[in-house]
Amino acid sequence: MSLSFFSRCCEAARSPFSPLGSVRTATKRAGGTVRNHGGSPGKRLGLKKFSDQYVIPGNIIVRQRGTQFHPGQNVAIGRDHTIYATVPGYVRFYKEKWMRTERKFVGVVLNRGEKLPRDEAAFGRSRHCGLVNLTPLKPEQSYTSS
Repeated sequence: MSLSFFSRCCEAARSPFSPLGSVRTATKRAGGTVRNHGGSPGKRLGLKKFSDQYVIPGNIIVRQRGTQFHPGQNVAIGRDHTIYATVPGYVRFYKEKWMRTERKFVGVVLNRGEKLPRDEAAFGRSRHCGLVNLTPLKPEQSYTSS
């Protein structure tokens, strides 16, 4: 008699409608939480033109937040701290002592071999006054008569 009572109790505990209550099982595995969620796309900041690359007026050289790079000669800075070329030439990066630290500068030189900052005592000032010939120089054409 006790054996049948024991078997009925085990069956009752196994059924989901038992008086002991049902046991709920998970239908999905437990997943952890994610940090930062990857919610916004990247802003594509950074260097767009590198040292010794040729640029034309309006070319963006650096996209940045704040001023990691400061504008040097022949470049300008936009409202969002974008540095862009104002004359055609070659990009140059250099550092200058500023107060107790060094600042990184970006500039554009007109000729490939020039260095920045320009030594005005030795070479004189760059006197293009914003008026630079934007058309490339054409080599001299010689005509021979036969």
